[in-house]
Amino acid sequence: MKYQKTKEVLNQLVADLSQMAMVIHQTHWYMRGTNFLKLHPLMDEFMDEINAQLDVISERLITLDGEPFSTLREMADHTGIKDEKGTFGKGTPERLATLVKDYRYLEELYQKGIEVSDEEKDYSTQDIFIGFKTEIEKKIWMIQAELNEAPEVDA
Repeated sequence: MKYQKTKEVLNQLVADLSQMAMVIHQTHWYMRGTNFLKLHPLMDEFMDEINAQLDVISERLITLDGEPFSTLREMADHTGIKDEKGTFGKGTPERLATLVKDYRYLEELYQKGIEVSDEEKDYSTQDIFIGFKTEIEKKIWMIQAELNEAPEVDA
């Protein structure tokens, strides 16, 4: 089968981007405190960006004759992003740090996708992976700046 490793990464991203949307949603719903008025609507933008990536990734997988995960059970069973119950007990900095951690996970998965799509010579998918990895890197930088921290690219 053609592009097997690439399709595996694409489907992993389907599960992980779906879970990431929920993590961002949880941040949006349970946020309180300093910068609420600025950050609460910003989470809507973050969700829109992740959902847009999910759509492109899923459609690319279908284009390659793959079958994207499409149930909550499949997403939960395959995601590498931690699931935790929402609570008002976390402060905004802790919530943003969780987002950074999860965005870093996605960044690594996109990097893996870049490597396997190169190996399999699927340069169209590789282009998608590169673009989304670049977006994720910028998002990490921006959240880290909000936390008064460096992007920590070398971390």
